Amino acid sequence: MKKFALFFLNLFPRPWLINISLWARPLMNILFQGSQFTDPINGKSYRKFLPYGYGKARANALSPGTLSLERHRQMWLYLQNETDFFSAKLKVLHIAPEQEFLRRFKKMPHLNYISADLFSPIVDVKADILNLPFEDNSFDVVFCNHVLEHIPDDARAMSELYRVMKPGGWGILQVPMKIHSPTTYEDFTITEPKERQKHFGQYDHVRWYGMDFFTRLETAGFQTEINFYSKKFSPENQKKFGLNPNEILPIVRKS
Repeated sequence: MKKFALFFLNLFPRPWLINISLWARPLMNILFQGSQFTDPINGKSYRKFLPYGYGKARANALSPGTLSLERHRQMWLYLQNETDFFSAKLKVLHIAPEQEFLRRFKKMPHLNYISADLFSPIVDVKADILNLPFEDNSFDVVFCNHVLEHIPDDARAMSELYRVMKPGGWGILQVPMKIHSPTTYEDFTITEPKERQKHFGQYDHVRWYGMDFFTRLETAGFQTEINFYSKKFSPENQKKFGLNPNEILPIVRKS
């Protein structure tokens, strides 16, 4: 059963799974109800989280109710505990939004929330991250998670995100990262999906970021913070919320 569930979860892209979960959520909440794990995004508790990951799956990675992963739950807890995101009037740009976040953020009346993507049919604005259709200094908050590893010209994309952020603004720019590698690995001659999967961890990625990701962000103008936010929680709560203490939450600011 475990192998079947893992095959199913990895067979379909997460956006498809999230669409399925919108109608399956009540059943999932019943099937997996318990007290071992808690998803901070929906506040519900479960007897287990599901395995997820390309190649070797991570145990207790995927929440049954929201289909959130470790990085989503870490981000939610940071926003909840360390920022005024859930109360202040903010203008927010969300590039390629996670569907569970989009659904929740759009309902928050204090946010002027704008989602953007080049291909997604559910966003507010069809936009190329290399040429964003927004004025300079437009947004208080910018989210762009697991996008830059798809973009060959990530320097230009970072510069565009910096351009549209207001002075004093902040953002979260998550990417797949090897924290023990000082340098980013990229090779643009690798174009075949299977080879990209082998080299970069996913068929449509063009690089594995190392810790010099923050140097790239600083070159674009950002002030950066290397935040292992999950480590603020006890080992017991890291397990309870399904967090990865070795995952960085990259926070950027515009002075």
